[in-house]
Formats: sequence, C-alpha cells, structure tokens
Amino acid sequence: MPFNFRLFVRLFRRAFREATSARRRKVVWTLFFAVPMLASFNAICLALDRILFPRFARLPVRAPVFIIGHSRSGTTLMHELLAADDQFNWFMAYELFLPSLLQKKLLRALGRFDRDRLDGRHEKRLRAWQDENFADGRQMHPMDLLGPEEDEFLLALTLYSGTVGVVFPNLDDLQPYSRFDERLDARTRARVMAFYRACIQRQLVLNGAGKTHLSKNPMFSSKVQSLIETFPDARFVVLVRNPFETIPSIQKMMIRNYKASGTDAAQIEAALAIVGENSIAHYRFPFEVLDRHPATRWTAVRYELLTTDPASAMRQVYTDLDIPITPSSEAAMSRAESHARAYKPSHDYALSEIGLTPQQIRDALAPLFARFDWPEPVATPPRETLS
Repeated sequence: MPFNFRLFVRLFRRAFREATSARRRKVVWTLFFAVPMLASFNAICLALDRILFPRFARLPVRAPVFIIGHSRSGTTLMHELLAADDQFNWFMAYELFLPSLLQKKLLRALGRFDRDRLDGRHEKRLRAWQDENFADGRQMHPMDLLGPEEDEFLLALTLYSGTVGVVFPNLDDLQPYSRFDERLDARTRARVMAFYRACIQRQLVLNGAGKTHLSKNPMFSSKVQSLIETFPDARFVVLVRNPFETIPSIQKMMIRNYKASGTDAAQIEAALAIVGENSIAHYRFPFEVLDRHPATRWTAVRYELLTTDPASAMRQVYTDLDIPITPSSEAAMSRAESHARAYKPSHDYALSEIGLTPQQIRDALAPLFARFDWPEPVATPPRETLS
C-alpha cells in the first residue's frame, strides 16, 4: 500500500501551525494519530492478502465502467441506479477504508452471523447510529456505510488523493493529486493506479469474478488518461450539468466542511479560489482526453435527463457502452423512477459565493457551453459569510 509520507509531514506541520481554534486542534490531532495507524493496519492486512489469497492478483478486470463528471452533476444518483443491477461490482463505503480481502471477509462473516443468529441486532444499531450522526452530512451527500460510495476514498489514506482537501484547506499542497494526470509524474501515477487495480481485483473475488466493476468518482475526472492506461478497455459515463449550478454548489459544500472542522475564514477564502480553478479543469479534462481516444467507449448523460427520466438515462448508458441488458438491468430500470423521486438535488447555489464571474466561467468553458447549450444563470443571491 503506498503512503505519501512527505505530504503527511507537510500537511500536518502546516495544520498544527495554522490551527487557531480548540475544535480545529482537536480535528488535527485526531487525524495525526488516526491516519498513520489505520494506514499501517491496512498495509499489514493487504500484505497478508498476498499470502492468504494470492490468486486475486491474477484476476482480470474486464471493461470497467467509470462514472465521472463535476461534483453535484448527478454522479451519485447514476451510481446508485446502476449499482442496483446485479451484473455490477462496487465498493460499500466502509470497504473503502478497510480495503483488504482479509478485513472484508471477516466483517462479512460477522455480518452473516449477526443476521442469522442475532436477528440483525448490530446492523440495526449501526444504521440507527449513522442516521443520527450523518444527518447533517446527508443534506449534501447520501452517506451510508453499507451503500455504494466513491472509489477515490480508497486513496484517501494513502494521501495520494485530492479528497484530503475536505479537511485540509491547504489545497496548494494537494494540487498534484487534484490534477492527477496533469501534475503527477508517470511513475507515481502508475504506482497509485496499480494499488487501485489490486483493490478492484480483491473486490471481484468477494462479489464475483465475472462481474463488471462500476465506479463513481468526480475526482476521477482528473484521472481519465491514467484509467485508460491502466484499463485499456475502460468505459466512461460523463455526467454533465450546467456549471453555473455545480461550481457554486461544490463551493458551498466545501465551506460547510471547513467550518465543521474549525477552519478559519482566511484559509477558507484561499482554498475556494483553488476549488474554482480545479472545477474548470475537471469540466474540461475528461472531454479533452476522451476526444483523443476514439477507440474508448463513453457517453455523456445530461443531468436533466437523469433526474426527469432516469430509466432513459440508464438505457442510454447500456446502449452506448454496449452493456448487456439483463433481467436484473430491467428490474433496476423499472425501480429507477421511484428512486429518482427520492433524490433531492442541490439548488442552493449562488454565483456570488465564488470568486468566478459568470463570464469567466463561460469563457473558460466556451467549447462545452457550445456543445451542451447551457443557459445563463437566473439569479445571484448574496454570498454566505465565511466567518
């Protein structure tokens, strides 16, 4: 398991220096001990996998499907809809932080014992606990330890991921990992992607070697070239939504995350400028790469179609990516409409909350505005205070 020790030292040295509140100091100290401890435990368990389950490393990963797109563009909804089809393999949220086969086999055995002998007593307690503790976070993202989640979190504990920026606003240090293909050297990219591939192979051992891996990751919008190099037969679903809606929405989500961890206003302000820069890059980069790879199968799904006619959006994916439509697929599509009705899209965006004007966004993404004919913003409410 790779671990970015240099970044660990740099992030925490700066975080301790800049922690100005008791709440922020508590967060930093907790992570300072928890991250290396859990990473070390995972590294030992992953090494044991090589001894106990050596055959996993020879398992092929055939034509995986990667759902990408800017955050808040419907990637989560598309992932949940497709994950209901039994032909797909995916990670549950807790499995992303305990990635070894040994860990997951033990936990699944305990889960079966709980269901068979204890009437699911502990699972019920777990669900009650997360319903209470994840209530605020679910306003922005449907958090469920036993549900499908972003593969990017496999990389969080390695510190080779831009997701670290959720709790560390030092985004200038994290730019190489938020702009993965553009800013990282080939050797580092290959090492990280080899780890990711091995994690998928382990998951296929658990869920079925013949299944198609299904991944949803807005952050993978910066990894399209690396994904194609690692999985030459990879297929992509690119979710597209008007950037006048998504960019302010992700900014608001980051503001809430930073405030919750006790980050001061000046740090938040500096971080938001980099979030805006990355947003532009994450819109452009997937199309630039995919247009250079005509042999790669991919499809662009509009957010509006996904939220108003989810079954048609799913059928577009199956058709364009040449995914077989099985009875399980048909059942998933028939359930899609009721699932989508329960989906609560974010509309609490405001262009005045970010350091980009509508004209700057339009100029930076002019080819995509022409490609998708996105309308202008309707209103600009006042900016949320950062203090």
